[in-house]
Amino acid sequence: MKPAAKTVAGYLALLPAEQRTTLERLRRSILAAVPKATEGISYGVPTVFVDGRMLVSYGAAAKHCSFYPGSVLQLFAVDIKGYSTSKGTIRFPIGGALPAALVRKIVKARIAQQAAKAAQRKAR
Repeated sequence: MKPAAKTVAGYLALLPAEQRTTLERLRRSILAAVPKATEGISYGVPTVFVDGRMLVSYGAAAKHCSFYPGSVLQLFAVDIKGYSTSKGTIRFPIGGALPAALVRKIVKARIAQQAAKAAQRKAR
């Protein structure tokens, strides 16, 4: 069992170079869309937070790198054709081209979704 990382930098440092490079590109795309984000480890993977709430996560697997934006992913069904997906997850090939513009669009949609949920909570 490999040791669990306590920081995003620590998580990335444990990865083979090609996986680390792919996740670093994904990380830059995510953070470009969320200037006020903070980062940490949640459920064992790097996670981006906005106002203390989890926004998106990402992580490495043996044969791919995963991006976890949650239910907002269903809004992008046409855009994510050709990628391996499951409910709330999109998998990118290690070392492959990363659709940075699409990642930023998904993150911005997730921010809007999170803001709408916050407004609903406030209205109660």
